[in-house]
Amino acid sequence: MYKKANKKQLSFLLPFDGKLDPENRWVKLSEIIPWDDIEEKYAELFPANCGMPAKPLRMALGALIIKEKCGFSDRETVEQIKENPYLQYFIGLEEFKTEAPFDSSLMVHFRKRLGVDEIIDINEMICRAKAEDENKDINDDDNDHEPQSPDSENTTQETDDKQSNKGTLILDATCAPADIRYPTDLSLLNEARMKLEEIIDTLHKPLRGKRPKPRTYRKVARLEFLAVSKKRRPSKNQIRKAIGKQLGYIRRDLAAIEKLVEIVGLGALSKRQLRNLWVINELYRQQEIMYKTKEHSIEDRIVSISQPHVRPIVRGKAGADTEFGAKVAISLADGYSYIEKISWDNFNEGITLIESVERFKERFGYYPKVVLADKIYRNRDNLKYCKKHGIRLSGPRLGRPPKVQDPQIRRQEYEDAKARNAVEGEIGVGKRRYGLGLIMACLQKTSETVIALQFMVMNLERKVRSLFWQFFKFLFCEFYAESFA
Repeated sequence: MYKKANKKQLSFLLPFDGKLDPENRWVKLSEIIPWDDIEEKYAELFPANCGMPAKPLRMALGALIIKEKCGFSDRETVEQIKENPYLQYFIGLEEFKTEAPFDSSLMVHFRKRLGVDEIIDINEMICRAKAEDENKDINDDDNDHEPQSPDSENTTQETDDKQSNKGTLILDATCAPADIRYPTDLSLLNEARMKLEEIIDTLHKPLRGKRPKPRTYRKVARLEFLAVSKKRRPSKNQIRKAIGKQLGYIRRDLAAIEKLVEIVGLGALSKRQLRNLWVINELYRQQEIMYKTKEHSIEDRIVSISQPHVRPIVRGKAGADTEFGAKVAISLADGYSYIEKISWDNFNEGITLIESVERFKERFGYYPKVVLADKIYRNRDNLKYCKKHGIRLSGPRLGRPPKVQDPQIRRQEYEDAKARNAVEGEIGVGKRRYGLGLIMACLQKTSETVIALQFMVMNLERKVRSLFWQFFKFLFCEFYAESFA
């Protein structure tokens, strides 16, 4: 039987008697983050000396976490906060409001205020608080279920004092690709030529009717570009000839702009056009050098006009030999991810081992017992450093491999490779589940902030899962105690 619904929905009942569910994920997540400590340290980033009062730090950081955790756009993030009381509670509102707490354009300012250094520091604070909570829970469980005698406590303390190295540190590096078109020399030059023609139109606008516009041959240049780009497999000579023609058009446009600037000045151009003009001058210099020397690489090569900070990162992976974005060196300790270095230039991740180990010592108070990393980390300086501090660095020894390898060494290498899969999985989760696989931010600073937020959100997700496991463990222990009492 089908019962027809009412045409008019006159009422809507709220659950929990108008109160929030304490078991909700956003309520649990808000309890994990040390808001007071973060507010005390970084509140000065949001000054309100004059004008409208600044938004609270919890609102800014909470909105950024919601965006990265759920994969929303800036506008969708604000709409979700507007409609969801749990999200409003998470960002620190005291009561539910039907209007948006802030405009979506403020999300950009939040990312600028909370830079990559601040997000990395906040991540350290969160991980430190999480580690303390977990250690407290473990100690409580041990005290409840496994009481020890004073002699055993003294023995344990002496053993801990003797064992100066503890834990495992896993190191790896990855690339966070930027949202740019795959760069080719011909397409970059064609884009640069079109932007220069737009700049010429802007500069000549005050001189309309007084001075003829410089010739740009934009239609001919466009047809010559399409004649090669639309071919399925253009030859190298055809591509080189097309690049030479586009360089000629750009050279002509730059000379015309220089003459117009002497008459009109740069005041008629917008900030974006001024920035594009500076980037295109450098792009033209690089492309001309590569064209004359017949090479395809140059230092600080520009691969995007809109994002000139992006660099090609050669990774040698099967799917993509070269990626375009920021290279990130990360470390994994006790399941938590830490960013060790972010750079838009390709760097040897092997040089980050010593700094990563020293930061591990600052976080936990002792050196790691084992460092699991790729072969690239096994250089002489790192091996000497690890030997000095009693750290075992995974991987084969330097030099020629022995003819007959010890089975125990092979077994140890196999176990190390299995344990090192944890950091590979963490990177894979960040790229598939979160936005680490394609950074949508355009500015260099905001892109670095987004990358740091990705790892912070993954650490928060891990803490939520660990809370569930602790709750399940508590129920199991209670059930076990009652069953065998």
